[in-house]
Amino acid sequence: MLKRLYKLPRDCRDSLFMLLVVAWILLPLTPHLPLWSSALSAALLLWRAYLALAARPMPPRWWLVAVLLVSVIATALTYKTLFGRDAGLTLIMVLLALKTLELHAQRDAFVVFFLGFFTLLSNFFYSQSLLVAAAMLLAVLALLTALINAQLPAGRPPLWLGAKIAARLMLLGTPMMLVLFLLFPRLTPLWGMPKDALTARSGLSAEMQVGTIASLALDDSTAMRIKFEGQPPTQSELYFRGPVLSIFDGSRWLAAHPAAAGRERANAQLQVRAPAIDYQITLQARQQPWLLLLDAAPAAPVVAGYKTFMQNDLQWRTAPAMNGLVRYQARSYPNFRSGPEHWTESLQDDLKLPAGFNPRTLQLAAEMLAGTRWQSDDGRQKVTTVLTRLRTGGYRYTLDPGVYGEHSADEFWFDRRQGFCEHIASSFVILMRALGVPARIVTGYQGGELNAIDGFWSVRHSDAHAWAEVWIDGVGWQRVDPTAAVAPARIGSLLRLQSPRGALASALFGNVSPAFAVNLRALWDAVNNRWNQSVLNYSQASQFRLLRDLGFSAPRWQDLIYLLGATTTLSILAGLLWSLRPVMRRDPWLRLLAAVIRRLQRNGITLAATSTPRSIAAHLSQRFGSQSDTLAPWLDWLARLEVQRYAPPDARHQRLATLQAEFKHLHWPK
Repeated sequence: MLKRLYKLPRDCRDSLFMLLVVAWILLPLTPHLPLWSSALSAALLLWRAYLALAARPMPPRWWLVAVLLVSVIATALTYKTLFGRDAGLTLIMVLLALKTLELHAQRDAFVVFFLGFFTLLSNFFYSQSLLVAAAMLLAVLALLTALINAQLPAGRPPLWLGAKIAARLMLLGTPMMLVLFLLFPRLTPLWGMPKDALTARSGLSAEMQVGTIASLALDDSTAMRIKFEGQPPTQSELYFRGPVLSIFDGSRWLAAHPAAAGRERANAQLQVRAPAIDYQITLQARQQPWLLLLDAAPAAPVVAGYKTFMQNDLQWRTAPAMNGLVRYQARSYPNFRSGPEHWTESLQDDLKLPAGFNPRTLQLAAEMLAGTRWQSDDGRQKVTTVLTRLRTGGYRYTLDPGVYGEHSADEFWFDRRQGFCEHIASSFVILMRALGVPARIVTGYQGGELNAIDGFWSVRHSDAHAWAEVWIDGVGWQRVDPTAAVAPARIGSLLRLQSPRGALASALFGNVSPAFAVNLRALWDAVNNRWNQSVLNYSQASQFRLLRDLGFSAPRWQDLIYLLGATTTLSILAGLLWSLRPVMRRDPWLRLLAAVIRRLQRNGITLAATSTPRSIAAHLSQRFGSQSDTLAPWLDWLARLEVQRYAPPDARHQRLATLQAEFKHLHWPK
């Protein structure tokens, strides 16, 4: 394959290499942009490859303009606009592929190269993972190789020669890159991460649509990493609180609109008791306003660049929404009480149910109230009764419950008797409200996995969970996890339901040892966590810590500018000295001979740069005459200069120093 590629004409070979690089750059964008743009770009690149192999002419300009107009119209129809990140990148993807069909001169190739560098950076708008960074680093090397290859003289220079030069340039630029990374002031990103969609994958959302997902695919990617100080909690205590949903419209659970931070926090009525749990959370990049914390955290975690406040449902939020990877310290108290201890009118909102939905569940509640000697405020007994029904009624936890109808709670309690945590929690809260017990849904993450390599706990999107909180008179709000009654193994252990593997995954990984797979994933998590901690989470606070380590007592962003300027200046001077290194290391005998030639040229005698002492002496004799008395010192000096070249090594330095001193005192011949 490589031999056949090398035998191709140089223009064809270079064009194919450039197309391969462009395809590599565009490939990570395909999952995030419309299918039509990816298919069109791939077709254009394949067509350009065919034209190169067949030595066919480029298409006419009107054809390219037509494709461009169609792409603009398709983009406008897809996004309803031509502005914004996704619409702009869709056009750039098509434009980059189209430009490869317009290579008439070296200038056009340069446009492709530099547009490729810009498109390369756009991949980081969607992901800053270690894999994407490694792929784009390889893309930089390939683009530089293509750019250098275009500058090489005619002939058939091998691609590895351009790659060697490109790698050397990247290594030379690495120190300056590190300086800019460490010292360039951290700025707020221009774009956030893509917003969440209501897709059939596990994870958190601002609302919970009950019953519309027939099956749930577990997303095994990392949601956050936690480092505990001291003894970590048990698995069953790892409830990371996310959005609290208290409004039900019959099919959706929604969060109450957040009020002013001061009033919300006052209404929380949070009381905590020791011991406390101190920990650090690294939250993966996402565009959401809620912080994930263990219950309950009375003190505000500090998130650089964001204001934080707690609502009366104990949910911590940021303003504005977080649009990148963040890290924060927190302190939580597992022993706490929140909410009013006795009935207040504010609890009436947590009893509301929409009319016309789930009539059989309401009838079940009425029968339970009529057939049981409960006191009106005996919430604890009502919770116990419903949990017993879940535990003994043949209910099952599954990722494939099928699509639920309009009355989701009725179907769960009487027909299907199966579902994942959102079905169980929603049906439980609806029944509790029908029994007169204030209840709400809490979403977040439950569980985690300790990485023995770096000591961090990994919480994955597959750990996303929904549970309930009920209000008990004399106690306040209390957590109740109805899923634990249906599937105790889901809570407090590493056991999770697994999505079935496809045929390809089964063929590739079906015979891999489970222990090896676990260790391999732990190693990758540790490496990826180090990337997140050291690179993606390198913030302005990290820069100020670096300045304090360097001796700045009260660092400011102006100090970063000064230090960056000084370091850049020193780097430029170091580069200049490096460029002068070949001149400084030049043979001193040759430097002296060059000085002779320059002196003679200043006096009107033209000599070749390759002149020897003997040829210079002959030229001077012809110019001034061999009988000139003032010429004799020059001829004698040039003769000794020639002899010095062949003197023994131990005598060369001393004789050369003598010749250098004599040269300064030689008078111009007359």
